[in-house]
Amino acid sequence: MDNKSDIYVGGKWVPSTADERLDVVDATTEKVIGSIPAGSAEDVDHAVRAARQAFPSWAAVPRQERCEIVAKIGEGLAERQEEIGALISHQVGTPIGISVRVQVGVALGVFASLKQVVEDVVWEEKMGNSLVLREPIGVVGAITPWNYPLYQAALKTAHALVAGCTVVLKPSEVAPLDAFLFAEVIDAVGLPPGAFNLVMGTGAVVGEAMAAHPGIDAISFTGSTRAGIRVMQVGAETVKRVNLELGGKSATVILEDADLSVAVPAGIYSCFFNSSQTCTAPTRMVVPRSRLAEIEQLAIAAAATYTVGDPFKEDTKLGPLVSNAQRDRVRAYIRSGIEEGAKLLIGGAEAPEGLDTGFFVRPTVFSEVGSKMTIAQEEIFGPVLAIIPVDSEEEAIEVANDSDYGLSGAVWSKDPDHALAVARQMRTGQVDVNGGAFNPIAPFGGYKRSGNGKERGRYGIEDFLETKSVQL
Repeated sequence: MDNKSDIYVGGKWVPSTADERLDVVDATTEKVIGSIPAGSAEDVDHAVRAARQAFPSWAAVPRQERCEIVAKIGEGLAERQEEIGALISHQVGTPIGISVRVQVGVALGVFASLKQVVEDVVWEEKMGNSLVLREPIGVVGAITPWNYPLYQAALKTAHALVAGCTVVLKPSEVAPLDAFLFAEVIDAVGLPPGAFNLVMGTGAVVGEAMAAHPGIDAISFTGSTRAGIRVMQVGAETVKRVNLELGGKSATVILEDADLSVAVPAGIYSCFFNSSQTCTAPTRMVVPRSRLAEIEQLAIAAAATYTVGDPFKEDTKLGPLVSNAQRDRVRAYIRSGIEEGAKLLIGGAEAPEGLDTGFFVRPTVFSEVGSKMTIAQEEIFGPVLAIIPVDSEEEAIEVANDSDYGLSGAVWSKDPDHALAVARQMRTGQVDVNGGAFNPIAPFGGYKRSGNGKERGRYGIEDFLETKSVQL
């Protein structure tokens, strides 16, 4: 049992003022593997005061020196990569290989890219008789989700610190244990006391207190659209900057001339990665009706290879979902797809064979889905793909854009220029063309109800900067 009682404030581990505790559950065994303090507004206030006290001295440290100090966090995480990966697999259900390589690996990439990222920012420039300066905004409140817990904590913390800000981090209470290891690594690096602080608790108590606190200058939030709206509403009372990375209902658009033998399996892979517990997951596949039968067979064959099981077994491709509530939610969406008349190709709402314990869901693919069906409009956050047939390219673009969300997407065509032309018409924050590779320094963020602001690269730093004009 990994029971935690302390939070990290002012460079020290100190007891939380909360009396209540929150259990952390193993997604595979459904057993309690640890607990954390439930957190309180007093904890938040303590952390914010420490961060405010540390801000002037940390902001005065030269940028390159800040960058070198923060980069050492990545080195410390690398030394504990296997340990952290295993902890994430227990909490989130991610297969162990993906946890180590991706869940932790992409976090390491954040720190490795900092030197280039800092150089890409225009920190000051002459504009007529003015000198335009970019300065750290102040204290940043970082509220992170459970699906990529270390990566999101690293992404927000690293860019805020390099910008010259100080940080108060609140991880999701569903998968919080790796955040303690993150704080241990930061403590060993030797940041000034108060530059980084870790609090625990629920969004309703601790997240709300952070959004409302007048000592926090900016909130960086990743999570559900519903919770993000609440953070923005509360944050508006103190006119703080609020950056939101929210939900998605992304579409893979397969054009008439695409190589289906490549595009369909790639679309399945992108959808089912991390059991679709990914905000960018392309859970809609918009396809030409003329090729629907062929696409269905390829989708069934690809989905059938996604072995569901214990995330610590080598042959497992899909682990469990994160919680009982999430499992029940996803199964309800599968039932709604059947009830609304979608064609079930593979999967279903029943528990996978032999997996009655653990938060498991069958990888599920529907075809002949209408664009207005529930499974085509709402974010499911589980391995459920909706294949939507269309009769023209114009209709494909219309359907891809027929969503309250706009976070990600993909286009497949044998003609790269044609695919790019379609990508330009998609109202979404990022689009992969013919399987374009992940770029860790490209901006990430959404349109519409998928949020505002940008993360990664120089954009991730600029969201934590103020602009000052000095007339000379």
